Amino acid sequence: MADEHTRPETMEETDVIELLLAQHGMIRNLFDEVEQATAEQRAEAFTRLVRLLAVHETAEEEIVHPYARGKIEGGADVVDDRLAEEHEAKELLQQMDQAGPEDPDFLKNLLTLRAAVEAHARSEERYEFNKIVAHTTEAERRAMGAGVKAAEAMAPTHPHPGTESATKNVLVGTPVAMMDRARDVIRQAMGKRP
Repeated sequence: MADEHTRPETMEETDVIELLLAQHGMIRNLFDEVEQATAEQRAEAFTRLVRLLAVHETAEEEIVHPYARGKIEGGADVVDDRLAEEHEAKELLQQMDQAGPEDPDFLKNLLTLRAAVEAHARSEERYEFNKIVAHTTEAERRAMGAGVKAAEAMAPTHPHPGTESATKNVLVGTPVAMMDRARDVIRQAMGKRP
């Protein structure tokens, strides 16, 4: 079960970069949890990982990347590189979600996904986050952090009701649905049109 340490909206961090860095650590921990879970526990752990990845990446796309694109030197190239990395990971995540955690290739694919997500996080930290800190005020980063927390508080944490088996239907189609919902909430929190 998710506790206060795996629910990003309850985190104490208010600075968007501190919040996203803490989430990178949470994502690594959730990958560990999914890898080590028994077959019976794997679906629930994977559901929480999918949720966090979906809202985390959407928050970056809606809040961090637009700022980086317009405000930091070489921002467009930095963001384009991050979006290409995110796209590859999203495709694999969607395939894994559709196949479910009982798929014979699930753990192999999980390791591939983990390597891609961790490489992406390192690139963000090195090429994007440091520059954003240098080009923003604390108040700006807190405002961006509020948008991230709002999206995460609204994202669904469980499979859709009516699915016969959470193991067979772990968030069927919902990585994209979660990203869409998080995007709408972020835009509303930041005063943008959905």
